[in-house]
Amino acid sequence: MHPPPKFTVRAASWRDDIAPLQDLRRWVFIIEQQVPEELEWDEADPTAVHALALDAEGCPIGTGRLLDDGHIGRIAVVREWRRRGVGSAILEWLIARAREQGANSVRLHAQTHALGFYARHGFIAHGEVFTEAGILHRAMSLSW
Repeated sequence: MHPPPKFTVRAASWRDDIAPLQDLRRWVFIIEQQVPEELEWDEADPTAVHALALDAEGCPIGTGRLLDDGHIGRIAVVREWRRRGVGSAILEWLIARAREQGANSVRLHAQTHALGFYARHGFIAHGEVFTEAGILHRAMSLSW
């Protein structure tokens, strides 16, 4: 049995860490998922709480963000690190930040292929499937 892969998740700022944050999101959303670039970047990035996952050598492998209104989004993990706990660690880190800020819930728009991932973390789906940036999504929330 192999030991679990070593990586860390830390706070990142849009000002100081913009290059790895943008590189990760550009690769996953714009290149892999064909999201139009003008839809990826928005006015929320400078004020959002950003998570940055780094491998043992300090290379960026994943990211996500938490908005002031409790919306979690832009969770992106590079292909070779998927299904290795990175997305879960980022999500848990963002939920912990929301709790620290005094929130009693968080919400997100889950791509339909990721509904099971979020459900395993306690999120509950709401409403109908909808299209966002050309990709099918469903609203989900987690309360505590």
